[in-house]
Amino acid sequence: MLVLAAMALWRTKGYASTTVAEICTAAGVSKALFYFYFPRKEDVLFEVGVMSTQAAQRTIGNLLTKPYEIRHVVTAALTTFERSMARNPRELIVETILEGYRHEHRILAGGSTDQLDADMFTELFTRAQADGKLGMNTSADDVHHLAYLAQTLVSEGARHWAAGSFGDRSFAAVVSDDITTLVDGYHHRTNNP
Repeated sequence: MLVLAAMALWRTKGYASTTVAEICTAAGVSKALFYFYFPRKEDVLFEVGVMSTQAAQRTIGNLLTKPYEIRHVVTAALTTFERSMARNPRELIVETILEGYRHEHRILAGGSTDQLDADMFTELFTRAQADGKLGMNTSADDVHHLAYLAQTLVSEGARHWAAGSFGDRSFAAVVSDDITTLVDGYHHRTNNP
């Protein structure tokens, strides 16, 4: 309820001018309950990004139950992600991406990587590695790094899409091309060391 109330307010009032008190009133809950779930308003924003990523992960999981091509799975996941972004003001998308970066920085500054939320692509690339679609010599470390790089392309792509940098091209089309190029490079590198 809190996330939905916050999203509705952010769409109409904007992120910066919406207060925690307004979110609580719209959700019909106390501020104490808000702070039980979220230490800060920014954490609700981060949760919105997590929800969009989880929707893309579900798309990937569904497509991996049958024969697949990496590019098709990436494009389908990013199309799901783009639909989620398109429902929100572009300013909110930029704020969400920036909060994701701040969240990652807080975790890394604490000296840990264990608390980093799952990225969009680890499941796909782990499966592709097992199926021989990433190259013969791809290690588990390569898979995790590849997933990290692909997630970085998603974040930066979302920020540039929100700024209107892609013109008439869709977010899914541009970023799928970028990620596929990255995967092709890994495949080439591991087959031709």
